[in-house]
Amino acid sequence: MASGFRILRRTACVAPALVESFRSLPVANVSDVMARMTAAGPRLRPMHAQGVKLAGPALTVKTRPGDNLMVHKAIALAAPDDIIVVDAGGDLSNAIIGELMLAQMVKRGLAGIVINGAIRDSAEIRAQEFPVFAAGVTHRGPYKDGPGEINVPIAIDGMVIAPGDLILGDDDGLLCVPLADAETVLAAAAAKHAAEVKQIANIEAGTHDASWVDASLRRLGCEGLD
Repeated sequence: MASGFRILRRTACVAPALVESFRSLPVANVSDVMARMTAAGPRLRPMHAQGVKLAGPALTVKTRPGDNLMVHKAIALAAPDDIIVVDAGGDLSNAIIGELMLAQMVKRGLAGIVINGAIRDSAEIRAQEFPVFAAGVTHRGPYKDGPGEINVPIAIDGMVIAPGDLILGDDDGLLCVPLADAETVLAAAAAKHAAEVKQIANIEAGTHDASWVDASLRRLGCEGLD
């Protein structure tokens, strides 16, 4: 099988129950407990209606910049609740998807799409709640010649994504949780979120303890403290 133009099978996938457990957690909390070391870069932003969250297993696509042949095939192969994650090289010259492909994904029950590249028909996409993350917008359409690969590991701005990994997204951005780490990360992120909820309650009650700020400044040798 030739590297660069091939379709592989996904051999493992994050469990639906885990996906649902992550759905209620802010991406920022998950990022914090992953040591703030994982991110898909600031260019990938939500193109859909505000406030819609993204969560589901990755079906990965690596394609030549500006070409969406393998994305069409990925839509046909994807299972309901999958998220198609496309590494199109970050190029913004040609759109990878538009309104017609969006309609196909909605019809098939997919959970969303992430594109390290551009979209078009942005007004129509922005009016819907189907999650679409992309790096930009252009009116220029795609080519359909290949090559490309489906269900291979990809990397977006240093964030490695393997087929079946958990993809999360909200208004703050995107995150990939490796399949092998998902349960451990879930427990830590849930604890982090619970602690923040408690902290907000303390702020509202006027009982928030911010003494750590002066303690840190003293430890770092800051001058001028009272």
